Amino acid sequence: MIEVHGLEKSFAEQRVLRGVDFTATAGTATAVLGPSGSGKTTLLRSLNVLEAPDAGTVRIGDARLNFADPPAGKAAYRRAVKALRARSGMVFQSHHLFPHKTVLQNLLEGPVHVQGRDREEATEDARALLAQVGLAGREDAYPSQLSGGQQQRVGIARALALRPEVLLLDEPTSALDPELVGEVLDVVRDLAEQGWTLVIVTHEVRFARDVADQVLFLDGGRVAERGGAEVLTDPREERTRRFLSRVLDAG
Repeated sequence: MIEVHGLEKSFAEQRVLRGVDFTATAGTATAVLGPSGSGKTTLLRSLNVLEAPDAGTVRIGDARLNFADPPAGKAAYRRAVKALRARSGMVFQSHHLFPHKTVLQNLLEGPVHVQGRDREEATEDARALLAQVGLAGREDAYPSQLSGGQQQRVGIARALALRPEVLLLDEPTSALDPELVGEVLDVVRDLAEQGWTLVIVTHEVRFARDVADQVLFLDGGRVAERGGAEVLTDPREERTRRFLSRVLDAG
């Protein structure tokens, strides 16, 4: 489902990704953890080309893009990027909802205006997704009328409305008050149990231990350790142990 090989990314003189490799099979959840500046968000944004890597290959489903040897010509490159983006939905740290549109209108924007789907069909799907994330009956509310946790759940439903093959979540609870974190994590946990393919950048170690089939620990732009839940319960690397000790102590 997801294959990443040799991903490199620099900003000016700073190398943020240094040859990142990982694979994820369909229906699995991959949690990406690491200290600030380790490249977690850049890796996630590279999967749907919100950041264009300098080198390496990303494949999601049958869409593949080699950034060191991209298709010749701007039009061909744009088509390759569009094909890759079409296979993933992105959930951002800060909801990024349209404030002047209702909840339902926010969900319809992508399917109707970008994908060209039938409005009636897209509306039916949107209502079902809002029910799935616990927001049935809030279709006509505006983002300002919702709590931060509710807005983030709308963001998740909006990403799912695009019918992606993969859902990418970038620290989905980092902008929330502590008492609102649980309601968002419960939705993500339900998606994992339903068999969605997820890549989650998170600092919620206990949550990652519960839902992740695969854990990647990034440090200095490299995958310093990978594996299952044992990465979080019995890590091999001293760097991973120090990070987890600090995070868990702080929590």
